[in-house]
Amino acid sequence: QVQLVESGGGLVQPGGSLRLSCAASGSVRSINTMGWYRQAPGKGRDLVATITSGGYTNYADSVKGRFTISRDDAKNTVYLQMSSLKPEDTAVYYCNYYWGGRDNWGKGTLVTVSS
Repeated sequence: QVQLVESGGGLVQPGGSLRLSCAASGSVRSINTMGWYRQAPGKGRDLVATITSGGYTNYADSVKGRFTISRDDAKNTVYLQMSSLKPEDTAVYYCNYYWGGRDNWGKGTLVTVSS
């Protein structure tokens, strides 16, 4: 089992920036995929970005050019740098760890983009 703890959410004005962090602990494997998903009020959980242990990244079209995902394997941590934030980016952001056909999820961190 892998435990995930997110941090870095909060209130930001449109056009602003935030950086989310997610620290993994427990049975963390060296080869894995980590990522971020988000769930807006009244909607389903959607992919934001993922990154493999080899550094391959994948982004939702809605965040391409604005968000950057990265990882520090020495710290078992994945980051999401969010820039040019829009009100429609408002959501609970969940960290995900995928290995061996299993998903592990964090509890989420709320990002609110509002003036």
